Amino acid sequence: MQRSEKNTVLLLAGAQSLFQTASVMILTMSALVGQMLSPDKHLATLPIAAMVLSAAICMIPAALFMQRYGRRAGFLIGTTCGVLTGLFGAYAIHHGNFWWLVVSAAFTGAYQSFSQYYRFAAADTAAPEFKSRAIAWVISGGVVAAILGPNLARHTRDLSGLPFESSYIALCVLSLMAFAIVAALRLPAPTISQAASDAPARPLRDILRQPVFLTALAGSAVGYGVMVMVMTATPLAMQFCGQPLGAATTVIQWHVLGMFVPSFFTGNLIRRFGVLAIMLAGTVLLFLHVLIALSGVDYLHFLSGLILLGIGWNFLFIGGTSLLVQAYRPAEQARTQAAHDFLMFAVVSVGSFSAGGLLNAWGWSAVNLVTLPFLFIAGFAVVALARQRRGWADPISG
Repeated sequence: MQRSEKNTVLLLAGAQSLFQTASVMILTMSALVGQMLSPDKHLATLPIAAMVLSAAICMIPAALFMQRYGRRAGFLIGTTCGVLTGLFGAYAIHHGNFWWLVVSAAFTGAYQSFSQYYRFAAADTAAPEFKSRAIAWVISGGVVAAILGPNLARHTRDLSGLPFESSYIALCVLSLMAFAIVAALRLPAPTISQAASDAPARPLRDILRQPVFLTALAGSAVGYGVMVMVMTATPLAMQFCGQPLGAATTVIQWHVLGMFVPSFFTGNLIRRFGVLAIMLAGTVLLFLHVLIALSGVDYLHFLSGLILLGIGWNFLFIGGTSLLVQAYRPAEQARTQAAHDFLMFAVVSVGSFSAGGLLNAWGWSAVNLVTLPFLFIAGFAVVALARQRRGWADPISG
């Protein structure tokens, strides 16, 4: 990888780390603030559902905007939405208004819809043999979020007279820092070789029906959906089990470390063992999380299970993204990426919305049992594609 490519990837990783820090703060405190402000406790996780649904709705418009005006312009809009997240969230808490909290979360989703393309921008920048590593480097920016996010949520919780009001002000500062980093990016304009431009773009339905696309989507959507649903419910579940806020933030912190620390070597694992083998390993890790969650509700059950949940997400998400680049031609890139992330976040929004209702109605075990059929689907898709390819090695290096 050339120096200019490395610098671009590092800037993208910096922007990713600030976005993920804000996102982890939201996930750490949103259900608790929702529980505090909502008129109906079953609606406590509605802000997180609004965040994910907003991300799904904005995903395709974000892709089309960046296709026309460039990724940098889109990333600047995204960080501006992050600033609005903090402002509306602080306003909601100051006035005790649950619905302004939902509006704040919706702006987080818009921020996320643009930030999801940091990893694709890195893939576009890197040479083919370094794509999976460039993707992993950007996602590894979340290691900062794992350390900073839960601690910021905890230490800013009571700085003002109202719980978490100052935490949302901190989100404004993080988003302004991300804006400055994105403004320094110099991303190359998308280029398509003459040979590639001569190849006609296929109808989107033909791209979406490919086994490689369906497997990438199954891994990303199931991994992300299961992770968000369980992570959303965890702070409330620990509260119901008598665990203090400090214990919940520590568990979330280790979970997020599990999500992002493996990114330093996931790309190399994919190159060595193949993307499908890593995705299958991710599915197995999520199964192990469910087994641990069903075995008890002590602090160590939450801690060990959430760490495995994070690592499983990492393998499935980076694996799914790496597999996705095999599903499209250069002329089909924007539509395919947007369709993949829209469908992924549609699944995630269902999981995040259902987390609160499942937890309040049937408990922590129900939240985890519901994930099992989807894990079987992801595992089946990966194994089926491996059988079709007659092995686990990738047909394309990188």
